[in-house]
Amino acid sequence: MRTPFQTVVPFTLAVILSGCAMLPGSGPREPNIHANATASLKNDKSTLGYEYVVVDVTRSVLPLVSLDREDEFRTFGAARQGVPSLRLGPGDIVRVTVFESQTGGLFLPEEAGVRPGNFVQLPPQRIDQDGRITVPFAGIIQAAGQTPAAVESTIRQRLLDRAIEPEVAVEIVEQNFSRVSVVGDVSSTGVIPLREGGVRVLEAIASAGGIIGETTSTYVTLRRGGQSAKVAYNNITNNPAENIFLAPGDVLEVSDEDKTFFAFGATGLVGNFRFAAENVTLNEAVARVASLQENQADPRQVLIYRTESRYALKRMGVDLSEYKGHEHEIPTIYRANYRAPDIFFLANQFQMRDDDVIFVTNAASVEFNRFFNNATSLTGQPLQVRSNIENF
Repeated sequence: MRTPFQTVVPFTLAVILSGCAMLPGSGPREPNIHANATASLKNDKSTLGYEYVVVDVTRSVLPLVSLDREDEFRTFGAARQGVPSLRLGPGDIVRVTVFESQTGGLFLPEEAGVRPGNFVQLPPQRIDQDGRITVPFAGIIQAAGQTPAAVESTIRQRLLDRAIEPEVAVEIVEQNFSRVSVVGDVSSTGVIPLREGGVRVLEAIASAGGIIGETTSTYVTLRRGGQSAKVAYNNITNNPAENIFLAPGDVLEVSDEDKTFFAFGATGLVGNFRFAAENVTLNEAVARVASLQENQADPRQVLIYRTESRYALKRMGVDLSEYKGHEHEIPTIYRANYRAPDIFFLANQFQMRDDDVIFVTNAASVEFNRFFNNATSLTGQPLQVRSNIENF
């Protein structure tokens, strides 16, 4: 006669040997999916073809971890430049005034003496697409790219032999060239004319009605001459050196782009989480996901998935000789050990990056208990199995 123990143990071993096929589950099984497919490209390897590196987060590694790509452009790089000189350009409307020392000259007839001041004001004219204006007796003047003072000097030189001690004034009636554009997440997008005293970044944004997003998630991109730089709005307000003077043709693009990270695994919460701040540390990120699940998470295996620059990894001492790819950015898994007694000091300095993925693995005991519970559900409740064994 077979005892309960002799019955239970072989059946439990059969469950173990049969694998997951006998365990409860929902949906079709993997073997059935592939067996009934018309065609398939199956991969039996443990990885999916990515070459990646694993880096344990330590105090020596921390200073070499790269920050967000935006942080490569955390300065406009022109703080020491003064007010850009305004230049005339196509579309500007100017008015030329010619002064003579006495009447009877080229522009002032004898009867003009009764007028207050010895001058004549020419009708306003628009600088054409070739950058030129026309002044009587001075001819065609190249105005585009010149300051008003330079145009005044050119006209005066051409009138010296014709007018009586001429002096010339060039006034900008309507400025259509020396302007900057403000676009994006501001109350009122548009163009802003520059002035001789200069217009700074924050002044231009204020003229556009100010930002409409949160200051912590707003960035300002300055585009100038085919180049661009991106700076956090708070950096500009907190650092006067970043509030630089704008130049003609500059484009300011204001964007509200809160950074996010994704978390899943043995965390209290799973999903996509907004930074809601300019910077978020690993400690803050772990707190956002309601920490690590007690009795389930393996605190030694808090993994941060991101791409890291090859240069940074080499400086850390990572041997990339076996890495076959030639990409500048290498898939990297940073591993933080929350069992280490000093981890909270370290994780408080580890900066999260936009689109980071945090994954916390299950503890080994959790995997064992899950299997044990599934196995005993087929052979009887755990207490019943234990009773059968004890009564053997």
